[in-house]
Amino acid sequence: MDTNAIVEAWRVDAWRALRGGYGLETVEECLIETQTGFQNRRPEQQIDRTVLLEGLKAVHKVSDAERAGALIRDGEIAMLDEGEKALWAHALARPDAWVMCGPDKSSLRIGVRLKLRDRLVALERLLDDAGFRPKIGLRTAYRSDWLDRTLTELAQREGRIA
Repeated sequence: MDTNAIVEAWRVDAWRALRGGYGLETVEECLIETQTGFQNRRPEQQIDRTVLLEGLKAVHKVSDAERAGALIRDGEIAMLDEGEKALWAHALARPDAWVMCGPDKSSLRIGVRLKLRDRLVALERLLDDAGFRPKIGLRTAYRSDWLDRTLTELAQREGRIA
C-alpha cells in the first residue's frame, strides 16, 4: 500500500476492515511517510504507528539491487517520491502475485507503461471487496471510477489502449 492510500484508509476509519480482509504490505519508506506530517493532520487523522504495524502483514526493506532493477525497467521511477520508488522496486522484484493501491498519476503511468495496469487497484475496490462502506466519503482519487478513467487516459497517452 502506498502512503496516500494508508492515510485515506485511516481518514475514513477503514483500516481495521482492510487489515481484516487482506494481508496488507508496504515498504519502510511508506511507513516512515505515514508518520511524518502528523502536525498538519487533525487528531483523528493521525496514524497510530503501533496500530498501523499490527495491521500490516509485512513492511519490506528495499535493497539497492531491487532499486536498480526497477530503474532499468523504467527510468521514470526515479522521478517518484521515495515511498513510491521503493514500492515499485519491491513490487517489480516479487515473484508472486501482488496489487498496488495508490492514486499518484506518475506512479499509475509507470504501471500502464510496464503493462501492469491490472495490478493497480482503487482503495474503494479493496473496501468493497472487504464488505466495508465508509461513513465518510472517499476522496475522488481513491474511487474506482476515477482510477478507471485515469488509467484509460494514461493508456491512451502512452499508446497502450487496453
